[in-house]
Amino acid sequence: MSKHHKKQHHEEHVDESWLIPYADLLTLLLALFIILFASSQTDSKKYNAIMQSLSAAFTSGTGFFEMSNVVPMSDPNPGAKKNDGADGQQQNPETPQTPAEQKSEEEKQKALEVAFQEEKRQLEELKQKLDDYIQNNNLSTQLETKLTNDMLMITIRDNALFASGSATVKPEAQALAVSMSNMLAQYPGYNIEVAGHTDNVPISRRDFESNWDLSGVRAMNFMKILLRNTALSPEKFRTIGYGEYQPVDTNDTPEGRAKNRRVEVSIIRNLKPAQIK
Repeated sequence: MSKHHKKQHHEEHVDESWLIPYADLLTLLLALFIILFASSQTDSKKYNAIMQSLSAAFTSGTGFFEMSNVVPMSDPNPGAKKNDGADGQQQNPETPQTPAEQKSEEEKQKALEVAFQEEKRQLEELKQKLDDYIQNNNLSTQLETKLTNDMLMITIRDNALFASGSATVKPEAQALAVSMSNMLAQYPGYNIEVAGHTDNVPISRRDFESNWDLSGVRAMNFMKILLRNTALSPEKFRTIGYGEYQPVDTNDTPEGRAKNRRVEVSIIRNLKPAQIK
């Protein structure tokens, strides 16, 4: 009996365990290239979307690519959108003036300075004429002038113009108004305010309901006499009645109340010192 030896065949298999780390390496390289590509773009929204996709694919939404660990991309042109104008062009709020603009500004300031000095000269000259009139007519106790940065003010005591409680200008006071209007006509171009003031003693006449009414009518009547001079422009004038509410002295004494009862004619400056740099 012959013995048959059963021949065993062993198949040789190639060791493929290296494929696993190789595949992992390729995957990591792919992820690296995607990250580098995304990092080269300025669209942060696309970059964040890629990070989210990779995080979900590799780690189910957690781990290394988790969005909380992503460093925001910096804007390569910060502030460009903030300074864009309506036409999309970047604007510089501190654009330096051109030599022509600087020259124009200097000429404008020089013209203002010349006009301011001329106005100052005119008002000082008018004040001197009024002061001379007051002195020559012995009216220093009834009239006074004051030049400020805002106006030339002529203050007239009420007893020089009106009887007590009356708004009718005295006949002798009308000469004063005419002389004043003649002087004002020599200096046209100024706005003029005529304001009436009283003390705080209640009015007892039926003609006027209050001191406010009395002060307003007094200012109006005096202005009407000034405007008899046709050289004056009515559109430059206005009247106002302040009543007892802008006193210059106490109302507790007869002397103080006498000072509070007054008419003020103010020639308003066109240019103020603050306008001149």
